[in-house]
Amino acid sequence: MEFPQQQKPAPGLITYPPGVKEITDKISNDEVVKRLKMVVKTYMDMDQDSEEEKQQYLGLALHLASEFFLRNPNKDVRLLVACCLADIFRIYAPEAPYTSHDKLKDIFLFITRQLKGLEDTKSPQFNRYFYLLENLAWVKSYNICFELEDCNEIFIQLFKTLFSVISNSHNQKVQMHMMDLMSSIIMEGDGVTQELLDTILINLIPAHKNLNKQAYDLAKTLLKRTVQTIEACIANFFNQVLVMGKSSVSDLSEHVFDLIQELFAIDPLLLTSVMPQLEFKLKSNDGEERLAVVRLLAKLFGAKDSELATQNRPLWQCFLGRFNDIHVPVRLECVKFASHCLMNHPDLAKDLTEFLKVRSHDPEEAIRHDVIVTIINAGKKDLNLVNDQLLGFVRERTLDKRWRVRKEAMMGLAQLFKKYCLHHEAGKEQAAKISWIKDKLLHIYYQNSIDDKLLVEKIFAQYMVPHSLDTGEKMKCLYYLYACLDTNAVKALNEMWKCQNMLRGLVRELLDLHKLPVSEPNSTSMFGKLMTIAKNLPDAGKAQDFMKKFNQVLGEDEKLRIQLDMLISPTCSCKQAEICVREITRKLTFPKQPTNPFLEMVKFLLERIAPVHIDSEAISALVKLLNKSIEGTADDDEEGVTPDTAIRAGLELLKVLSFTHPTAFHSAETYESLLQCLKMEDDKVAEAAIQIFRNTGQKIETELQQIRSTLIPVLHQKAKRGTPHQAKQAVHCIHAIFNNKEVQLAQIFEPLSRSLNADVPEQLITPLVSLGHISMLAPDQFASPMKSIVANFIVKDLLMNDRSMGNKNGKLWTSDEEVSPEVLAKVQAIKLLVRWLLGMKNNQSKSANSTLRLLSAMLVSEGDLTEQKKISKSDMSRLRLAAGGAIMKLAQEPCYHEIITPEQFQLCGLVINDECYQVRQIYAQKLHLALVKLMLPLEYLAVFALCAKDPVKERRAHARQCLLKNITVRREFIKQNQLPQEKMLSLLPEYVVPFMIHLLAHDPDFTKPQEYDQLKDIKECLWFMLEVLMTKNENNSHAFLRKMVENIKQTKDAQCPEDVKANEKLYIVCDVALFVIVNKSTACFLDPPKEPILPDKFYIAQDKDFKNDKDYLSAETRQVLLTGKPKPSPVLAAVNKPLTVPGRRVYVKPTTGSDTASNASTNSQPSSPALNKNSNSNVVTESSESGARENEENPIIKNNDNNAKEEVGRNATTPDVTTEASPVKRRGRPPRGSAPAGPPVVGADKEAGAVVTGGGGAGRGRKRAADPASDSSADSINIKMSKQQQQKDEGTKRQIDLQR
Repeated sequence: MEFPQQQKPAPGLITYPPGVKEITDKISNDEVVKRLKMVVKTYMDMDQDSEEEKQQYLGLALHLASEFFLRNPNKDVRLLVACCLADIFRIYAPEAPYTSHDKLKDIFLFITRQLKGLEDTKSPQFNRYFYLLENLAWVKSYNICFELEDCNEIFIQLFKTLFSVISNSHNQKVQMHMMDLMSSIIMEGDGVTQELLDTILINLIPAHKNLNKQAYDLAKTLLKRTVQTIEACIANFFNQVLVMGKSSVSDLSEHVFDLIQELFAIDPLLLTSVMPQLEFKLKSNDGEERLAVVRLLAKLFGAKDSELATQNRPLWQCFLGRFNDIHVPVRLECVKFASHCLMNHPDLAKDLTEFLKVRSHDPEEAIRHDVIVTIINAGKKDLNLVNDQLLGFVRERTLDKRWRVRKEAMMGLAQLFKKYCLHHEAGKEQAAKISWIKDKLLHIYYQNSIDDKLLVEKIFAQYMVPHSLDTGEKMKCLYYLYACLDTNAVKALNEMWKCQNMLRGLVRELLDLHKLPVSEPNSTSMFGKLMTIAKNLPDAGKAQDFMKKFNQVLGEDEKLRIQLDMLISPTCSCKQAEICVREITRKLTFPKQPTNPFLEMVKFLLERIAPVHIDSEAISALVKLLNKSIEGTADDDEEGVTPDTAIRAGLELLKVLSFTHPTAFHSAETYESLLQCLKMEDDKVAEAAIQIFRNTGQKIETELQQIRSTLIPVLHQKAKRGTPHQAKQAVHCIHAIFNNKEVQLAQIFEPLSRSLNADVPEQLITPLVSLGHISMLAPDQFASPMKSIVANFIVKDLLMNDRSMGNKNGKLWTSDEEVSPEVLAKVQAIKLLVRWLLGMKNNQSKSANSTLRLLSAMLVSEGDLTEQKKISKSDMSRLRLAAGGAIMKLAQEPCYHEIITPEQFQLCGLVINDECYQVRQIYAQKLHLALVKLMLPLEYLAVFALCAKDPVKERRAHARQCLLKNITVRREFIKQNQLPQEKMLSLLPEYVVPFMIHLLAHDPDFTKPQEYDQLKDIKECLWFMLEVLMTKNENNSHAFLRKMVENIKQTKDAQCPEDVKANEKLYIVCDVALFVIVNKSTACFLDPPKEPILPDKFYIAQDKDFKNDKDYLSAETRQVLLTGKPKPSPVLAAVNKPLTVPGRRVYVKPTTGSDTASNASTNSQPSSPALNKNSNSNVVTESSESGARENEENPIIKNNDNNAKEEVGRNATTPDVTTEASPVKRRGRPPRGSAPAGPPVVGADKEAGAVVTGGGGAGRGRKRAADPASDSSADSINIKMSKQQQQKDEGTKRQIDLQR
């Protein structure tokens, strides 16, 4: 713009508007103001077309820009002059009357300073300030400054002034004029300098934004309006700072990420050129810098309406890559971002899922924790935001190795369940989507950690069946929840109630001890109770101390004891329980502390023992729900269950509660409903109803005569013609609740005993069950009549006769429905014999000896007692199982255990190696349950050593877990109870070794004591037991074991003391045991803590002069046992076996938080480190096998045959074998010494009528499990080796990635 060259007029040439005298510094300020107001009025009325007036007042215009006015100290004078100058720029536009650039700069800086007056909207002069702003904005007066060299100084001052004066008291017009004024400068100029840009951007920084929200809004609006112009300037700024690293270009360099976030929120177009620069920063080598960029982008991608992820896919993919960043805070920030992203952008869930999956296995606990928080928060907002895969990650973390992560996962799932399944906030479809949560949460109760169990109980009480609901709603929740649970969840819930009831019993016993006088025995007993209670609370160490303190408080405070006694009373209601808990807590709160761990521990105890769900009112509500289901008026279908399912589940629920809360059932209404259930056709329902009567009906005889008179005939009918289970419960119910039970039982016994008919076995089963239980419950009354029934009917007529021909399909096991009625009757007959003897509990008539001989004969004959070959193989399996179980049951009674001979014990034990998978499985389970309850003698624990020969790895794994559990239970029992020496012999786990050695010495497969393969089998069996026993060297137990085995070598075999070969086998087994112990432990040579005592039933002392120092294992044999060698079909060994034997694969159980017995120390391998170096070269593969396929018998062995486990040695040369085996059938496993060159044939028939009594593989009738067969196919080898390698690779990957 060309400025006209006009001279400044002399003062006398200045023309003033009419009525305005000359304005000079000679007059007062008031007069100056007065005259200037008239000048302002004149200029205001002028317009651009008034050429004459413009020329007339040109001198005045120049005069007003003089120093006198621009630097006048009077505020009003300056304001009026500024208004005049603004009008002058308007009137003379586009050419200003001022020629000097310096003058123009002074004028605009002067006007800018006057704009500060806009700050005070209540000032009398505010309208003039507004007029000034309006005039400047309308005319765009500041655009004149573009031609000035230092115009930027003016603009910066103007922008700073406007941003500083804006406030919430300004109306829309003020803000609009400010916006017009600034936007015109930006949009019509040649560019925005960095200093001017800083003036705008500084208002976006959080600190400034919070100080002046209106300035932020003004800057935000300005940027939106000028986006096309200012975008390039912004891009240049960020390029300088982010890419070139020139932080000195601006004072705002340290706030770049805050600015990017704000600019993106204002308009993403402002950052069009900046986003690629962020991708560059994401790949920075500086972890903190990457973290800052990730934080920024997390906000940008996660913003509510952000489309950045779809618009800039390369940046999105680069950002997702930071989920795998090496820097932990970066990964953590990414995971936190995922929550907002899932909630605001559900369409991106697919992209995030895979990355969250990896992070759910992150090594860092905090990251795994935040993955759960991310998914759960999104799910709580809307379940549609999280897919099944994401919920699956949370499900996995419920088993995390860290308690904090597990707790978060469990609580998160519980919250989702309560919101969507309990309250149905998103409809039935969404509830069905997460219906698995209830089962999963209850499954966690199976975990060993007490913290997990307590949390499950808390979740159940607060989220699954909230105790805060009224009784009706609460029981409806429980009723339908129980009906919808899977089998394992039901078992877990039942176990939970059982544990709580057990804990209530312990507290009740503790209170009873407080009522007794103080004495040493009472104190000892009290201490035992306290230790048991502490084990059921978190942090057992602290719990013991706190329980001692609590017990001390109980002893001192009688009122506290009364409240606690009321809480655990069978008649305590749920409401009363809440009051008691509150009172007890209040008493223990003083003195008040910020944190009171003692009080917290007592609260844990109170929560576990308080009946918050079940009382008499609750049982009545459940019974009403059951009645509605029976009548068809309930909401069963609406709740997602059929009426039949609801009825059956409701009865099962009541049955469980009848064990834990029997007193709550005592009402006529409840029993009337149960009587209705007894009349239903569903056998399970009727059986449950009878059991409820049995558990709860003790007062029916005296208080509910009408119920009694109705119940008796029903029970009689069920005992005579009901199902076997109903008959059992009916007999027990009569015995439990009626005073004249002898009469009642006689009325059942007599007609049943007269009607026994072996020709109609279908009608025999229920009578045999009833008669057996009657004779067990009332032996004095029915023992004698039963003796004739047993002799004349049970043994002679039923067991010793085979009336029908069995199914010759060759299967080793069939379903219960396919078992012939005759065999079912024989099984019940065997059980009747046992129950009859258990009732008598004496052997005066020698009936037990006869029964044991009968059972032994059945095992020797493999189940075919008559050896007429009429019975099918599957039926023989049932009878072998029944006979083995019967001997085991009799052994639980001391008087019968004494007469069981070692031979009979061995026959019983060898059932665990039966050829039928189901026989082994069921027998092992029965054995474990009896042992863990300390009902069986210790010698039966030795039977588990034979499980090392089981070809199915799942069975070996189960056996090892049973061993571990039993040994742990016995050691805990010893710790908690002071026992005399004779009791220790039957409880100390180490004393199982003499029984194990004797059992293995008489193993029918141990026929050639010097054969390497047989010795290796013995070693595997010994190690299967010793590995668990020697996990820890408590009280120098390793030395005790060594001494015990050495002592056995100095004795004779009591079973056959004069048999040289038998004794030699015993000594060889001892040497193998010593070999294993010595190679396992270096501490075994220390002095034993005490002298071991050997069982005289199995070992006889030698003469005093006898000294057996012979070494029965040659050096070569020891080397073979130490290093091993491949063989075609080795016996598979224990799970997680540290005893590495080349030539066979060691199956290692995956380590979990609950696997407390794994021994990872370097000394857990008996073989030396030098010999282990090359152990991998001889590892063999092992194919998994299911029980069902194992029992299929086929004389043709094909390459893909699953009849047995296959093992292929890597370095072993496989001989050529034909695919067709010998057609000669043979039952059981042949002796290893006589094994054919080709693969063994599984399941060959025993010769007719032959009862083998020693030596051979099928010795004494024992039927071994099928041996693994070797396959010569090269393809098979390659396939299995590749699978082995794949499993190894996957295992390595899991160790690196999967953090549980």
